Amino acid sequence: MWHIIIERLLLPVNLILGTVVFSLVYRIYLHPRISSLDPRQVLTPILLLNSLRYLGLLFLAPGVTVPGMPQEFAVPAAVGDLITAMLALVALYSLRRNLPTTTLLVGLFNIVGFTDLLSAITNATIYKAPAFMGAAYWIPAFWVPLLLVAHGVVFVLLSRKAIGRPVSSPSY
Repeated sequence: MWHIIIERLLLPVNLILGTVVFSLVYRIYLHPRISSLDPRQVLTPILLLNSLRYLGLLFLAPGVTVPGMPQEFAVPAAVGDLITAMLALVALYSLRRNLPTTTLLVGLFNIVGFTDLLSAITNATIYKAPAFMGAAYWIPAFWVPLLLVAHGVVFVLLSRKAIGRPVSSPSY
């Protein structure tokens, strides 16, 4: 009986506590400075971080996950992460080149990436995927909370509507 309760609560507890911790990191270190920073300074590391989301393909890798991984979870999670990684790279290119499409591309990346995370969390719960995650368990336990908070930061920046403003010369 206890193993069933632990099995069902382990992922939600990891997601919630991880999100709380990364939210505190944001609140303590970034929030007090965010209005004084150029959005490009904040977006660059977030887009680079999300460029690594190809790691979601690990949900499809035999030997990383336990045999029986529900494909109803694994395929959408892996494909969604790969699409998000590619969108992050395209948005990063636009950001670094100061293209007029930057705000649109950052917004597209953020909506797709955030929706992918919500979908993966939902599908993992519905299809009981955590029991099959094996070594890939670190993705939802650590990576997803970090990404949720990062997407929140991008939504804050997008609400400022200052991402696409022209700059005389990029500082990177």
